[in-house]
Amino acid sequence: MMQWQDYIVVDPKICHGQACIRGTRVPVSVVLDNLAAGLTPTQIIESYPSLSVESVHAAIAYAADLARERIVLVAA
Repeated sequence: MMQWQDYIVVDPKICHGQACIRGTRVPVSVVLDNLAAGLTPTQIIESYPSLSVESVHAAIAYAADLARERIVLVAA
């Protein structure tokens, strides 16, 4: 089973500490904004080739955890 923690990192040295897709400078918020705008994961990956389908799904899972209003720990 996919764990979003394997794909999402928070590092104060990258994108001012925003949650990003591991190994990229693509913030999770950008992925979510694109999904909210109606883009498909495939379209997002076409715009951001460093992403994978799994990383897009991880962004959704991360957002779902945040929406549960509990503390979410993210390792650097």
